Amino acid sequence: MKVDIWSEVTCPWCGLGNHRVAKAVERFEHADEVELVHHSFPLGSSFPEGDIFSVREVLLRRYGMGGSQAETSTRRIEKLAESEGLIPYRVLDNKVGNTDLAHEFLAHASAQGRNREAWAAIFATYFGKAEPVFSLDDLVVLSDELGLDRERTRQALTDRRYRRQVRDDAARAQHLGATGAPFIVVDDRYGVPGAQDSDTFLELLRKAWDDSYPLTADAPVCGSDGCAVPERA
Repeated sequence: MKVDIWSEVTCPWCGLGNHRVAKAVERFEHADEVELVHHSFPLGSSFPEGDIFSVREVLLRRYGMGGSQAETSTRRIEKLAESEGLIPYRVLDNKVGNTDLAHEFLAHASAQGRNREAWAAIFATYFGKAEPVFSLDDLVVLSDELGLDRERTRQALTDRRYRRQVRDDAARAQHLGATGAPFIVVDDRYGVPGAQDSDTFLELLRKAWDDSYPLTADAPVCGSDGCAVPERA
């Protein structure tokens, strides 16, 4: 069974949603049958490339949120993340910028078989350490952590080799009905917007599994102490 998840690198709900999905999959009875694939949904393309802004500044200028309102909104997400094991999880005291190159880096890492590892690493770097992930140099350093060839990574990003792929990835999410991130699709049938809690997502995994692999009439009947072969008509 396949689970596709579209995210933005600097979206705090995406980082939390990624964690929740991973936890739900770990608890799922058929976890070894689940293929979890991350996709790009860039939301920061309007920022000028090369410029970095504080989250506080962007919340104030773009959304009119300042002071206590910004504190309340972002600290809530930080506390939710920390309560679920993401410690630390820095949102308000972080930086934002154009994430196009970061998504191209993730596409490059995915092409090298490091999809889940790359997304986990970039969320941990950005939210866990509050370190930038916007420039070529930032991303080349991250490639070392993933065991990717530094020069090949640098060349792929310099050539903007994955730019079209990232755009197509986002377009596919929108075609499936996504209006924001995170956006999750289970088994190519169930679209889930937002960072659902892990219990809710676990139930969706079970439903999708039961729909795909329904019990047959000849399935054994199981109780607390064993299973019996069903009676034949």
